[in-house]
Amino acid sequence: MFKKILAIALLAGLAACSQPSNKPASTIAGAGATFPAPVYLKWAEGYKGASKVSVNYNSVGSGAGVKQLLAKTVDFGASDKPMKPEDLDKNGLYQFPTVMGGVVPVINVTGIAPGQLKLNGAVLGDIFLGKITKWNDPALVALNPGVNLPATAITVVHRSDGSGTSFLFTTYLASQNAEWSSKVGASDAVNWPLGLGGKGNDGVAAFVKQTEGSIGYVEYAYAKKNGTAFVLLQNKAGQFPAPGADSFAAAAASADWANAPGNYVLLLDQPGEQAWPITGATFILVYKDQKAAAKGTAVLQYFDWAYQNGDAAAAELDYVPMPASVKTMVRQQWSQVTSEGKPVYTSTNK
Repeated sequence: MFKKILAIALLAGLAACSQPSNKPASTIAGAGATFPAPVYLKWAEGYKGASKVSVNYNSVGSGAGVKQLLAKTVDFGASDKPMKPEDLDKNGLYQFPTVMGGVVPVINVTGIAPGQLKLNGAVLGDIFLGKITKWNDPALVALNPGVNLPATAITVVHRSDGSGTSFLFTTYLASQNAEWSSKVGASDAVNWPLGLGGKGNDGVAAFVKQTEGSIGYVEYAYAKKNGTAFVLLQNKAGQFPAPGADSFAAAAASADWANAPGNYVLLLDQPGEQAWPITGATFILVYKDQKAAAKGTAVLQYFDWAYQNGDAAAAELDYVPMPASVKTMVRQQWSQVTSEGKPVYTSTNK
């Protein structure tokens, strides 16, 4: 009789152990995009104060973050280059957007103030191709009547790491400059025709700041943080809006998230007079099948908290929060993230 009771108790214990726990982990780790790093770090600070859960985020670039997730060394990956639906399925992943922001060309040219220089996509592509080599090139003079452009040589600065920021930037250039499209293309890592390579948005911003005559591209928060002069870009409507939350939101206004398989949405060269032409959402990637339910729960609870409490911090850093309808849609999708067939995020553990 005693042996029978013991066997039943052991079986019950094993069954209990096999059920996904609704209790989240006390520490989670993520890695990836430098584009949203300022807001992710700000959110992590606030979340730790609210929940005692530590979120360790390593801004190593989108490409490295995805590699770390695929190697299962982090609990979530972060990328500004959304993964295509077929690649999500192949790798057993799910992705969702967190915030939207903009990529801006930045320069260091003596005598040129932030927002004073105007460029269009075709000319920007020619600069990064090395076809335009001086700041007083006729193509630049034509776009900037009355601006005193020096004969200084142009130094191009680009990302040295696999980067979602580069994906957005090169995809935009490919849409605006046929030669760029055919010779270089659009990806998170390309064979740059020339220039200096900086690691992360911080690395590019630092190179531009210390190199006279340089031009690079960074997420707008980094341009603000470093006091780097930004360039105005001509948009699809022919206007030159200033970069910032308003122009990023204008670009995002026509986004159709509800009909985007895998949440794959690009916000480049969108219509609207105030739309910033290099706008993009940034994404979190997680495994659909979570081996450790507690980790999966903790990741989704962190981003649920950010959706509820992080909009002010995002706006302060010139990101655009996701619309309420998109947040609701994403929360519903989180039921896809499971452990042993059971959702790790439900109404009882959020």
